[in-house]
Amino acid sequence: MTDRKRVFSGVQPTGNLHIGNYIGAFRNWVSMQEDYDCIYNVVDLHAMTVPYDPSTFRAERIHLAKLIMAAGVDTDRSLLYFQSDVPHHAELAWILSTITGIGQLERMTQYKEKSDRAGQNLGLLSYPVLMAADILLYKVHAVPVGDDQTQHLELTRDVAERFNHRFGEVFPIPERITPEIGARIMSLQDPFSKMSKSDPNEKSRILLDDDPAAILKKVKSAVTDSDRYVRYDWEEKAGISNLLELFSVFSGRSIDSLVEEYHDAGYGTFKIAAAEAIAEGLAPVRERMASIGDGDVMSIMARGAEVAQEKAEQEMKPIRAAVGLG
Repeated sequence: MTDRKRVFSGVQPTGNLHIGNYIGAFRNWVSMQEDYDCIYNVVDLHAMTVPYDPSTFRAERIHLAKLIMAAGVDTDRSLLYFQSDVPHHAELAWILSTITGIGQLERMTQYKEKSDRAGQNLGLLSYPVLMAADILLYKVHAVPVGDDQTQHLELTRDVAERFNHRFGEVFPIPERITPEIGARIMSLQDPFSKMSKSDPNEKSRILLDDDPAAILKKVKSAVTDSDRYVRYDWEEKAGISNLLELFSVFSGRSIDSLVEEYHDAGYGTFKIAAAEAIAEGLAPVRERMASIGDGDVMSIMARGAEVAQEKAEQEMKPIRAAVGLG
């Protein structure tokens, strides 16, 4: 049993994942393995709240698990599995739903956005409760989240405090971990909107399996401004600032040093250098993706699910006892 603090994070198997997912999630997942007891999840139950094709869904689950491993998550050090393989997530979500207000759920930004596009359903409304269950099931101490997930974590903290007040101190209140740079990667075509896998404009995002030529083409077409000077200024130069963050993340250099070198170089030269840094940074991920078979993925995920089920059952016992079950 480790005495390190425990973290949990999950990602949905929907659509082609992009560098925003890599920077905001996977890159942090890899680095946290050094300091935390990590539990990572393909949260497939969450992905069922909007219309989907079952055969595509199956393939995307495997693809995402493979991508997580290719990004550097070590399944010998971190627990990785499909959420749906551990029914304790849904069990705890039901328990937590009995102390969560409907009004609180209706105010969630993601519910408002998705219900407008996909139509209202109970799963979409209760989505944050299942997310809270994902986090609280393993009594985690911290959760890596981007800016867009802050509201969900706040609801989780509120539900945990409400549960502890009513049934006794069972859950630690999870803290937030946010990367200093890259917490919110913006669209290449609209630097005031978050990079999204649902954006119909494919030039708005760089996919993790894009080749160098595709990356260069997308970065060259990135929306910037009419000025020619490279500087970090989100109010006046959002497009350039977004590219500077990407350049910094994939090159390992500070934004200040990049501004100093490329301030007078012109946008064309700057964009080419940024694209090359991104392509070079993603090369190891693409190579590992090609080396992992689907069968290997399913075997690893099945082993992870067995370990997770044992852990989850032990964690659920005091929860059931607290609420009068079991």
